[in-house]
Amino acid sequence: MYEEHFGLTRKPFQLSPDARFFFPSAEHQRALSFLQYGINQGDGFIVITGNVGTGKTTLVQTLLENLDDDELLVGNIVTPNLEEEDLLRVVANCFDIKVGDQTKAQLLKELEHTFQQQALANRRVLLIVDEAQNIPPRSVEELRMLSNFQHDGKPLIQIFLLGQQEFRGTLLSEGFEQLRQRIIATYHLNPLSEEETQTYIEHRLQVAEYEGRPAFADNAYGAIYNFCEGVPRRINNLCDRLLLFAYLEELEEIDELAVEQVSNEIGSEFFGDNSASKSANSDLDVLKPPAGEVFDSPQAPLEDMARSMFDKADVQNRLGALERAVDGLGHTLKPEIVEIREELSFVRLMLDDLLHEVRQLSRGSEKKKRA
Repeated sequence: MYEEHFGLTRKPFQLSPDARFFFPSAEHQRALSFLQYGINQGDGFIVITGNVGTGKTTLVQTLLENLDDDELLVGNIVTPNLEEEDLLRVVANCFDIKVGDQTKAQLLKELEHTFQQQALANRRVLLIVDEAQNIPPRSVEELRMLSNFQHDGKPLIQIFLLGQQEFRGTLLSEGFEQLRQRIIATYHLNPLSEEETQTYIEHRLQVAEYEGRPAFADNAYGAIYNFCEGVPRRINNLCDRLLLFAYLEELEEIDELAVEQVSNEIGSEFFGDNSASKSANSDLDVLKPPAGEVFDSPQAPLEDMARSMFDKADVQNRLGALERAVDGLGHTLKPEIVEIREELSFVRLMLDDLLHEVRQLSRGSEKKKRA
């Protein structure tokens, strides 16, 4: 509707993932490097986590855009709460394997045969599992079993797991030691900074061949960031509505007042009923999401947060086990290396979670100072 009016060649803020609009923020560029490293290894699992709307799917699409289809067969599934056998059927379907009344054993045999045929044709197989936080633990283990398929000593399939932050808790829980050993790259996507939010908006407008109409006032960008907290999907939603608002109201400039009005109209669409709370000290009095309330709380100092996370993870015991493993390297080298890899994977995942919490707390403190 508004595209033609403003001379845009496409909708710059569509909600569906599109690699053409990929924005290489510091977070996304680093995550992409991890993915490229993992795909070059051609082995194991790659895990990308992030809260809703942080750009996990677009990130993977960007990676795939630069890969040769003749060398890679890609299957992509979005998983609801599927038990093991149902998950295998979905995986088989995404690789065009006819699924009838086969037993689990028959499904596994069909999958292995398909992967072997691809290997004989010098083609690798990649399975992308989105919304991985919804997979029951037993089904996650079934995915690990798929990675056991080999041909000439090389794995027949590589698996990307994309999920929300709670999926990291699944990986850190008991019973997933063998899966953690096979994770060769993992990254947690954080939201954009305030500066990156402006650059992100300008980037998407440029891809749509933006010619300056409507103009975005400097104060509009800060207001957009305050409402969206740097989450790309929220930014897309708000900016799309802002362009529609400018078209309907015949505006040639979007300023902070326009952002305030459209933000108030959107209301609970982003944050649910909790979005009714507002920042009393904000000039715009824009809606403040629940995350801001949590991390601005004086009852959760950094030291307490870190201590709680370390207690839950039982880090001291695990580091002690790691030290004992190192001491025993001279006796039974191979088993000890396996144990070290497992423990290092655990520590890496835990520290990533701690870093995410610290960043969130830091953002909350900065907002409070500005207020």
